[in-house]
Amino acid sequence: MSQENKLKGLVDLRVQAKQGGGEKRVASQHAKGKLTARERVELLLDEGSFEEFDMFVTHGSHDFGLEKESYLGDGVITGYGTVDGRLVYLYSQDFTVFGGSLSEAFARKICKVMDQAMKVGAPVIGLNDSGGARIQEGVKSLAGYAEIFQRNIMASGVIPQISAIFGPCAGGAVYSPALTDFIMMSRENSYMFVTGPKVVKTVTNEVVTDAELGGAMVHASKSGVTHFVAESEQEGIMLIRKLLSFLPSNNLEEPPLVACVDPVDRLEDALNEIIPDNPNKPYDVKDVIHSIVDNNEFMEVHRHFAANLVVGFARFNGVAVGIVANQPKYLAGVLDINASRKGARFVRFCDCFNIPIVTLVDVPGFLPGTAQEYGGIIIHGAKFLFAYGEATVPKVTVTLRKSYGGAHDVMSCKQLRGDINYAWPSAEIAVMGASGATEVLYGRQLKGIENPEERAALVKEKENEYTEKFANPYVAARHGFIDDVIEPRNTRFRVIRALQALATKKDTNPPKKHSNIPL
Repeated sequence: MSQENKLKGLVDLRVQAKQGGGEKRVASQHAKGKLTARERVELLLDEGSFEEFDMFVTHGSHDFGLEKESYLGDGVITGYGTVDGRLVYLYSQDFTVFGGSLSEAFARKICKVMDQAMKVGAPVIGLNDSGGARIQEGVKSLAGYAEIFQRNIMASGVIPQISAIFGPCAGGAVYSPALTDFIMMSRENSYMFVTGPKVVKTVTNEVVTDAELGGAMVHASKSGVTHFVAESEQEGIMLIRKLLSFLPSNNLEEPPLVACVDPVDRLEDALNEIIPDNPNKPYDVKDVIHSIVDNNEFMEVHRHFAANLVVGFARFNGVAVGIVANQPKYLAGVLDINASRKGARFVRFCDCFNIPIVTLVDVPGFLPGTAQEYGGIIIHGAKFLFAYGEATVPKVTVTLRKSYGGAHDVMSCKQLRGDINYAWPSAEIAVMGASGATEVLYGRQLKGIENPEERAALVKEKENEYTEKFANPYVAARHGFIDDVIEPRNTRFRVIRALQALATKKDTNPPKKHSNIPL
């Protein structure tokens, strides 16, 4: 065969591989409002940067007639490219080929890019759109999943791992995304579940749809499985690109530094009046966040889950930070099971990848009730506490208003190695609020007063006395638990100065195989 014919053969094979499952199946994919696997790759990566691996791989199955049907690439596109000029590895499952089902060859392709990403220290992005295990391959398919899971585990805390769900993700397939750092789902076409509606009906007699069982909003608001919900695949891919802009390529690097044009000493006069005079009146902590970060830009994570705690990424003078903030607007900002899980996971991610943590505190305590106690609030709250105490990245804490009881300890207090702890003049740092404290301290005395008006007057007097003593930050400041009481409008400047001072911070934990965080 001549050289010309060999080159033509190569070109023809590339064209064949790029057709996926063929025009009819591609048209069906588009009819569902979904992009093809290659279209997703092109959208995600910088133009012209994609270098593909294993385009010519095919399955080796000879059972159930599968040997009669074979496609180049075997249903998954793998390789590397750049996002804003930074190297990333990725795989994109192709639903037009065998429904995106995973075979032994399919798994080997994914494992290859994951291994390569670990060698060079680059993020891995998985674009999921798969019907699950390729049944015709039996245990080989299951082994393929386990090979991927093992690599997810080894890569955890070493390189960022991001999963996007752009179609079905069911059965064992769900556990690879679950092992990654962030999951993004598209609102209309994606779903995740371990067992589908048919199995659920057979076993429990529940009748439920795919969306009701494992749709994007179910996992965004109820289970907390997904961190982001996108209205479209295009928006989801742009979210991934934005998320990557806050993250280092691996655990040995610092997050990208961005040029900042927002003045470091910008004052926000509105913050001096944002805390209501009535301690029981809410305000939106996101207003505080937007006011103090660069260009008022905040990328919230887990927006729809445990709204009483706000977490996400922002920048201070171009430095990427993770922000954790109690939200008085929802459940008064209390900590509960879901908020504790959400906060602990986010803090641990930031610590893995050298991202400083800024904590804004306004927490009245933990949510009481049998549902919380039976659900293990003790263990879940301990996760959050553990995450802060274990973290060695720079930690800057600003107490805005309430910081009561055990929740005060959890929210990056000085004793959990908080590096710089500020408070606004409105901060109330105490074991509990004035009303509860009065009941505990003067309960017997109050019971002995039969006249309701006299009792009410004494209650008021004692509450005022307690408030005057503890509803301010200066008691904690006298003990050095608060490093300074700052003017609210000057918060941006003080946080930036703190982060600058902590830029060379070195802190270590005792040598160990790994910690035993209370799961």
